[in-house]
Amino acid sequence: MSVVKPCIDDLLEKTDHNRFLLASLASKRACDINSMLRGQHNRVLAVQDVDDITIGLSGADTISMAMDEIVDGDISYDEARYEKALGHKVAEA
Repeated sequence: MSVVKPCIDDLLEKTDHNRFLLASLASKRACDINSMLRGQHNRVLAVQDVDDITIGLSGADTISMAMDEIVDGDISYDEARYEKALGHKVAEA
């Protein structure tokens, strides 16, 4: 499987061409989306006796949704916090 849309180059631009950071951001966001959808599903089940909920994702899986959010700029990262977590020295402005 390859990333066709959005273009991998566009995604990498959003993460300073760091493939590890891109994978981390996308997987974390996809987990968040899954948790959110699971939570909505459980709330509906608590009210209804029968499981008749249908969650429409417009045919997209959560990783695709996360990648779209990254390329659109809806999801980003704090570069200073990222560098600090890695133990790199951060240049102060």
